[in-house]
Amino acid sequence: MLRSLLAAAIVIAVAAPLACAQETRLPDIGSSAGELITPAQEDAYGAMTLAQLRHFDYVLEDPLIDSWLDTLGHRLAGASDDTKRHYTFFMLRDRQINAFATLGGYVAMNSGLVLAADREDEVAGVLAHEISHITQQHVLRSVERQKQDQIPTLLALLGAIVVAQQAHGNTGADAASAAMSAAMGLAAQRQINFTRANETEADRVGMQLLARSHFDPRAMADFFAKLQSRMRTNEASAFGDEEPDYLRSHPMTLARITEARDRAERLRTQPNYSGTFATDNPMLPAGLRLEAGTGAGPTGLFDYARERLRVMSALTPAAAIQEYTAIKSSRALTDAEQYGLAVAFTLAGQPKSALPLLTAVVARKPADVWPQLALGEVEAASGNGAAADARFEALLRKTPASRAVVLTYAKVLGERSSPAAGKRAQAILRPLMSSLSEDPVFQRTFARASEIADDPVRAGEAHAEAAYLSGRPELALVQLNTLKKRPDLDYYSRTRIESRIAAITPTVLELHRQGIHDEDLKR
Repeated sequence: MLRSLLAAAIVIAVAAPLACAQETRLPDIGSSAGELITPAQEDAYGAMTLAQLRHFDYVLEDPLIDSWLDTLGHRLAGASDDTKRHYTFFMLRDRQINAFATLGGYVAMNSGLVLAADREDEVAGVLAHEISHITQQHVLRSVERQKQDQIPTLLALLGAIVVAQQAHGNTGADAASAAMSAAMGLAAQRQINFTRANETEADRVGMQLLARSHFDPRAMADFFAKLQSRMRTNEASAFGDEEPDYLRSHPMTLARITEARDRAERLRTQPNYSGTFATDNPMLPAGLRLEAGTGAGPTGLFDYARERLRVMSALTPAAAIQEYTAIKSSRALTDAEQYGLAVAFTLAGQPKSALPLLTAVVARKPADVWPQLALGEVEAASGNGAAADARFEALLRKTPASRAVVLTYAKVLGERSSPAAGKRAQAILRPLMSSLSEDPVFQRTFARASEIADDPVRAGEAHAEAAYLSGRPELALVQLNTLKKRPDLDYYSRTRIESRIAAITPTVLELHRQGIHDEDLKR
């Protein structure tokens, strides 16, 4: 009960900026929205939201899924008029259909939304819509409407969630109920001010992003119509008699869907639909046409990503295997579904069952990296480490900077617990240390590699960083202060550690001022 209440409270808290962003005013040059909160404050709020979601284990963190979503999101964002804005795309475990954007360019998508899509263009349509809420400053203008009260209110809601998590028994449930009730009351008041203006604008701008990025602009309207149809007919048993969360925060009407379809058709009939686009930036000459970004269009990974999400969002690997068994009862599995079943077998500790499936897929699709990585994991788990290493090293030579390849290989090396494996893992991870410094999966993987490589200082730093990024700054501070007492620290290590202590301490002091402590440390 407590966990479900916390989940509802978190969703309301993080979705609140988007919900109250539905105002009628269009962006104007004289708007003070950009002055009310600085870009640094925006990013800090978004990072805090993501850290809290990680803390409660709602974020699905997987190198392959993350790389796919990040590639898809940035292909769309790169086609906008605001190409300098920073974005962070992340996946949530929840199988309910939903997505949201919040301050700092943070965009979340539920696993259920990907599972409900038939093609990548539909997922791209939702991402383009959420990106457009950010580029059109809908979130910032909602903050302007609430003046200085908006951010403190949201921070207080997240604080209430943390307090509720710390409480025990019925008291905890009561605290969570109170936090959720307050959030629901605030959300209800905001709904009074809801209009279609920003949703329509996000549809329009989002479709332009789709067209510029070589995706089908009709996909957005098609997906919205699909959700509305499923709601009416209850075709998806996961919905039951309830409306999907996405339809609650993004209300659909027949007129809106029709308008979206008409707009998509107009975009598709433009003479330069697949090559160039006219910029909407008022600071550039009217009619100026720009080349569409390179590397645009579908990633070619959607089928694999959807099946990997099917497995990783299931309650257990056994439950995922049952889903594939049900599919096999009516038809043969596709290559992507065989890959998904193999991943489920691997997670269930049955690599021998996964091996023939992956071997067959790799034979048919030798250029596809995802099945190659999965086969390498299975080979290692089956005791054939030499074959696994040869496979991973070949992939690494082709794409040495691939986050998915490096982290998957380093994870396999970390499972061997030998100093040589640890040093090799450190060697392939170090080139990505700068770009992935805010990635908790990277930090945990590097910590494990450093442990078995007999490098306790680097291991301790990485563990502390992973704790901080996962919403536990007090634990990170304790770990760093303990590490600082080691007599074998060299000058550079001590400097790094002291710098991080100085950076994290204000956050912990502010949490203490609000009465929020890491209860696990007390126990």
